[in-house]
Amino acid sequence: MPRLSVRTTAALGAAAGLLGMAALVPTAHAADDDPFYSYDGSAPLSSYAPGTVLKTRTVPYHVLGIPLPVKAVQMLYRTTDAQGRPSANVTSVLKPAVGDPNKAISYQSFYDSLNPADSPSRSIAGDVTLGGTINGAETIFIAPLLLQGYTVIVSDTEGQKANFAAGPEYGTNTLDSIRASTASSATGLSSSTKVGMLGYSGGAIATSWAAALAPKYAPDVNKNLVGLAEGGLLVDPAHNLNYVSGSIGWSGIAPAAVAGIARSYDIDFQPYLNDYGKEVLGKMEKASIINVLFQYPGLTWKKLVKPQYADPASVPEYVTAVNKLNLGSAATPTIPMFIGQGALGTFEGTPNNKPGIGPGDGVMIAGDVRTLARQYCATGNSSVKYTQYNLTSHVPTAALWAPSALLYLNDRFAKKPAPSDCGRIPAGNPLTPVTPSPVE
Repeated sequence: MPRLSVRTTAALGAAAGLLGMAALVPTAHAADDDPFYSYDGSAPLSSYAPGTVLKTRTVPYHVLGIPLPVKAVQMLYRTTDAQGRPSANVTSVLKPAVGDPNKAISYQSFYDSLNPADSPSRSIAGDVTLGGTINGAETIFIAPLLLQGYTVIVSDTEGQKANFAAGPEYGTNTLDSIRASTASSATGLSSSTKVGMLGYSGGAIATSWAAALAPKYAPDVNKNLVGLAEGGLLVDPAHNLNYVSGSIGWSGIAPAAVAGIARSYDIDFQPYLNDYGKEVLGKMEKASIINVLFQYPGLTWKKLVKPQYADPASVPEYVTAVNKLNLGSAATPTIPMFIGQGALGTFEGTPNNKPGIGPGDGVMIAGDVRTLARQYCATGNSSVKYTQYNLTSHVPTAALWAPSALLYLNDRFAKKPAPSDCGRIPAGNPLTPVTPSPVE
């Protein structure tokens, strides 16, 4: 465990206290008819550049319905969805009491929900939902940033349709939220503000894809990125489908991801599903991670589909989609990176001995993450720090990773040389695209 400064330790302690207070709030229902989320301009969205601010409002920052003495500037902005179409999304900019307008951190949430009502912006504005309690829990990551003077940017990374697991859309939503945040006079930031990116699990999906897309999609943002810290990383979804299959805790994430991919890319998986599969995917329509974890023990792909589609690669739409979502086929980020990954998934009900996969944290695969990190090193990014937590699964690894992540970003803003593990990262799994297979 790295040594923390007095200020950082105090920030983490204050965050824990704040989270404890917020946990006492009863559950309510979120409003889903807030007009702020609708683009109602006369000009088509395509007429605006990505990152253009369309609406702005200021609200108190709420944690599980409790308003705190922190201002949140919320913006509706133009971005791009998974299929490359213009779309509108919302981001929230949390302003510290005393801060430096030249420093901001883009925090990517792990709200992991197929329900738009669970988005961070709605929780920040005061809505309370069961799935949105994840946003309250993330205060323990956000509060230390605010207390150290960082402005914190929190995008609805999944977009307004809650396109769960659509990595490239997570990335464009994140990059355009940074564009919007640094363009708006209401945030106190500017086009020269330096930005770090931080995200764990679902937040790492957004962080990693934003970093991969930034050099081409948003070079204006990329030049101001000081680095990223991410953990619990999804790399190759096809591998993860195999890894979580039959898991006690994480098997339900597979149909949730299938539902999210179907929504993101307008895919109809119904012809491939059996009756039970249709029932399960129907339940995923507005499910959050809270409705999934440990609720489908032993679930497998074969239990969801007709017998002739027992091999996922026999479903053409699945093959096309998962290959689009494979980070191993994306561009190499150009910024310094700290990647943390757990490797003892048995604690969360996922065996660690699946052939061709190896250890993981219960949902994410350590061998995939190592290969990605090695690939980045081999393709021009020599500032990759990789830490593997061999004794923890997905959830507890976050607690080990977070202090190191915060210190890592502090050092990047301080312009200290970025550490590198290139040349010392063990080999991992191949990240080759899925090849279609015939129907059985």
